[in-house]
Formats: sequence, structure tokens, C-alpha cells
Amino acid sequence: MEDTLAAASPDLLRTMIREFAQRMMDAEVEQLCGTGYGEVSSERVNTRNGYRVRR
Repeated sequence: MEDTLAAASPDLLRTMIREFAQRMMDAEVEQLCGTGYGEVSSERVNTRNGYRVRR
């Protein structure tokens, strides 16, 4: 594993880190919203883009 990481290009590592971070943020948002991306739920009070009806 160490040899593979040492031989990997910086672009590959950046891509892997970016994908990992994106998946972690998506998981957190799904937990907060109570629904996955593109799913409809009557219990949800806002949408994944942060929009909600304000008075």
C-alpha cells in the first residue's frame, strides 16, 4: 500500500480526497434533512439546497 501511494500522482490523491470529502458532506446533509438527494418526504422542513419558506 505504501508503495502504491508513493507512486500515485498528486492529481489522483487530490481526486480521492475530494470524492471522500464530498461523500462525507452528502452523508451529513442526508442525516440533517432526513432524506437522500432527490427523495421527497412530507416530514422534511427544508431542501438540500437550504431553501425553506420564510415569513
